[in-house]
Amino acid sequence: MDLYCVMGNPVEHSRSPWIHARFAELTGQTLDYGRRLVPLDGFDAAVAAFRADPAGQARGCNVTVPFKFEAAALSQHLSPRARLARAVNTLRFADDGIHGDNTDGAGIVADITQHAGLPLAGSELLLLGAGGAAAGVLGPLLDARPRRVVVANRTLDKAIALVRSHAPLALQHGIVLEAHALSTVPGTFDVVVNGTASSLAGGEVPVGAEVIKPGTLVVDMMYGPAAAGFMGWARSHGAVARDGLGMLVEQAAESFSIWRGQRPPSAQVLAELRAIVDAPR
Repeated sequence: MDLYCVMGNPVEHSRSPWIHARFAELTGQTLDYGRRLVPLDGFDAAVAAFRADPAGQARGCNVTVPFKFEAAALSQHLSPRARLARAVNTLRFADDGIHGDNTDGAGIVADITQHAGLPLAGSELLLLGAGGAAAGVLGPLLDARPRRVVVANRTLDKAIALVRSHAPLALQHGIVLEAHALSTVPGTFDVVVNGTASSLAGGEVPVGAEVIKPGTLVVDMMYGPAAAGFMGWARSHGAVARDGLGMLVEQAAESFSIWRGQRPPSAQVLAELRAIVDAPR
């Protein structure tokens, strides 16, 4: 049996096992995909243990918070988008070592442009956060050709570092790319993406409402109850709120295609999962 999993801390909330089981069913493939809770100081050991699992042949894993930078460091081979992000959410195990990729950016761009129906080209975009989640999506967001992108983070130095690493790509596309502290974000935006851990931690909204204008699309990378507070805040200020469920399914589809060489029907799976998540309890 080919084995896959998602590794993180926390990880019990993850819908990835359901998504990949459904992908396998719809594409006629056989695999086992589970969750693995990883100690905060034990990522490398957890990957080694998974690869040695006698239950089957470990083929790869997804990586979620807070291990995306560690996954990049563990990889012997990095895709161009993972190398730019310096963060990895998809590991593929091969005879020549561990291959690291990052499918988060492809996932959020597909969700915004296809499922939300909003073209990113020419838009003004605010990305909140400068950790592994934000690093993973910035490159693909720039490739979608917005006019201006602001990266805002509680620690300004981290935002500056992320902007510097992506400055050549922004220059290539003629995009204005700026770094700001969360308290000094200038202007209003067409799209606001929350890549901070505030929703997962149940914390306060990380930015003021002055960044929103009527009709702004506000996307939280979290989904379900974790995203409810941020989405409610966005709607109360006239924004269109979207959680990270579509991003989750689309990045999973990209990972699945890397591992299995076949693109699963992501739109169908997203519709099915949305019905489950939004069902009355």
